[in-house]
Amino acid sequence: MPLTKVTRNYQITIPAEIRKALGIKEGEYLDVELRGDEIVIKRAKRKWKTFRLGRKITEEELERLEEEAMEEEMAWRP
Repeated sequence: MPLTKVTRNYQITIPAEIRKALGIKEGEYLDVELRGDEIVIKRAKRKWKTFRLGRKITEEELERLEEEAMEEEMAWRP
């Protein structure tokens, strides 16, 4: 089992063999859960909004979507 160290900023590095095995890339979000005396880290499941190409979007709709995206982003930050 690989060993990792907690830094002075309370950060850890996921060992390379585990990152490679799970395909974890820089910038991905991970869920962290406490189970008794264990820390469980799992890849976060996020649903991304999509747009139909070529569709006309009003300025009001664009502003609303931007606000929703910013609120969602803030919800993911600690």
